[in-house]
Amino acid sequence: MRKEMLVNVSQPEECRIAILEDNILEELYVERASQNNFAGNIYKGKIVNLEPSIQAAFVDFGVGRNGFLHISDVEPQYFRQAGYDPEEIKEIMDGHVPGADIDDGEEEAPRKRRHSTRPRFKPPIQEIFKRGDEVLVQVIKEGIGSKGPTLSTYISIPGRYLVLMPALGRVGVSRKIEDDKQRRVLRQTLLELNPPKGLGFIVRTAGQERTRRELSRDMAYLLRLWKVLVKRVKNTPGPCDIYEESDMIIRTIRDIFSEDIDTILIDEKSAYERAKEFLNFVMPKHVGRLKFYDSREPLFHKYDLERELANIQRRVVPLKGGGSIVIDPTEALVAIDVNSGSFRTDDSAEETAFQLNMVASKEIARQLRLRDLGGVIVNDFIDMRKDSHRRKVERSLLDALRRDRARTKILRTSPFGLIEMTRQRVRPSLKRSVYEDCPCCQGRGLVKTSESMAIEVVRVLMMACQQPRASRITVRVNEKVAAYLNNRKRREVMQMEESTGVVVQILGSESLFPEHFECDCRDGEGNLIPLTFINEP
Repeated sequence: MRKEMLVNVSQPEECRIAILEDNILEELYVERASQNNFAGNIYKGKIVNLEPSIQAAFVDFGVGRNGFLHISDVEPQYFRQAGYDPEEIKEIMDGHVPGADIDDGEEEAPRKRRHSTRPRFKPPIQEIFKRGDEVLVQVIKEGIGSKGPTLSTYISIPGRYLVLMPALGRVGVSRKIEDDKQRRVLRQTLLELNPPKGLGFIVRTAGQERTRRELSRDMAYLLRLWKVLVKRVKNTPGPCDIYEESDMIIRTIRDIFSEDIDTILIDEKSAYERAKEFLNFVMPKHVGRLKFYDSREPLFHKYDLERELANIQRRVVPLKGGGSIVIDPTEALVAIDVNSGSFRTDDSAEETAFQLNMVASKEIARQLRLRDLGGVIVNDFIDMRKDSHRRKVERSLLDALRRDRARTKILRTSPFGLIEMTRQRVRPSLKRSVYEDCPCCQGRGLVKTSESMAIEVVRVLMMACQQPRASRITVRVNEKVAAYLNNRKRREVMQMEESTGVVVQILGSESLFPEHFECDCRDGEGNLIPLTFINEP
C-alpha cells in the first residue's frame, strides 16, 4: 500500500494536509491563518471568576476570551492552597492523576480525567483558588460557538517519541502499543534513561522500535524545553503566553509521520525548508522522503482532491454498490442515517442489511475523521435480526475507528438498532471552520414560504395602520412575497386603506432574500414614525 502526505500551502491564508492511501483520501487537516488556534498552548493565567455551583473557574489567559477550568482538571498539587498536607495530596494524586488507574499512558498526552474504580476526593474549587490567583494552564479544547476554550492544569508537551507530563511523576507507554513484550522493553529503556524525579514521560506509538539513543535525545530536548518554560513562568507575570504549539505542518509531521509514509510533498518553498530542517533534527534518515512540488498544476488538483473536498461537505454520502449515509450535525449531537437505496444482495433482506451496514461502518469512520465531527454521535444502521450480525457491525466500526487519533467510545447496538458513540472534540468541525450560518435562514436550512411571509406582513400592517399620525406606509419584501400580497391579499390591504385613510405601498425585489421585510411608516409631513411594537418577520 502506497501512503503519501500532501501539504498544500500555496495560499498563505490556508494550510491543507491530506493523507492518501493508494490514492484514497483517509485523513484531512485544515488550518486558517485568520483563525486563532490555542489547543496545546500553555499559558500563565489569572482566576477572574469562580462558580461553586458548577465547580469551575474562569481564567483570563491573555487571549481576550476567558477559559473554563473544571475542578476535575485541577492538578492536586494546587490543593496545598486549601491546607492539605503532602500525605493527603499524595493519596489524592494516586487516584486522580490521568493514567494513574491504568498501567500505561496515552499517546497524545492524556489531558482528560480518567474514571477510576477507587473513590477520589476533590476539595471544593473555592477552597483551592480565589480571584486573582495565578495558575499554569494548557488549552485542551478550542472554544466552540459561545463557549470559551477548555483548560487543564495537567501540562503535557509532546516530542517526537515521548510526551513530557510533569504531573504524572512516572513513566508509561501508549495504550496503542499492544505488544506486551515491547511495552516492557520500552518501559525499562525509559527507566534506564533516569528521568528526573517528579517528572513523567510516556512513550508514543512513534517510539516503537526506536533506539535508546533516539529516546534519550527526545527526552533531553523535552527537558531543555521544560527548563526554559519553568524559568519563563517564574519571571513573567500573568496572564501571558508560556508555550505555543508548532505550526500545523511541523505538528502533523511530528505526530503522524511514520515509516509507512513513502512521500511528503510540499508545494511552498519556505514551508518545505522548515519541514526539512525539522526532519534533519528529529528523523535525519527519512529526509529523502520529503520532496518539493514545483509543478504548475496545483498539488490537490493533480491528485483529484478538490472534488473530494467538495463532496466532504455534502449531507448525503454515496456508498459503493448503492446505498448512502446521511450526516446531520445538530447542536447537541451528530445523527448519521444509513439508507439502503439500490444496494442489494442475492440472498435475503437480512443479508442485504448486514452487508450494507458493514460497508457503511467503514465509511462512517472515514467521514468522521475527514469532517472532524465530535461529541455524541448516533448511527442509525439498517435493522438486523441476527445478534451475530449486530456484533460484527459493531466490531467493524470499532476496527475502522482504531486509526482515528481522536479518542472514541462505542456502545453496543440498542434495541432500536442504534449505535451510540462519542468522539473527542478538540476544535470546531471542518464544516464550522469553512462555513457560517446563512443570513437568510439563520442556519435553519429552510425559509418561510411566500404565503407565510404575506400573512405576517398583513398582520404587521394592521398594527401600523392604527398609528394616530400614520399617513403612508411603504413595505419592502422579496418579489414573490410582494406578488402574493398584491394578488391574493390586495382586498385586505385595500380595506385597511379605506378604513384608516393610510396609503399602503408594497415594493418587491429579486435581490431581497425570502424573509426580508421592511416597514416604513410616515406622517403627512413625511416624518418617520417608529414602530417599536413590531417584531419584524
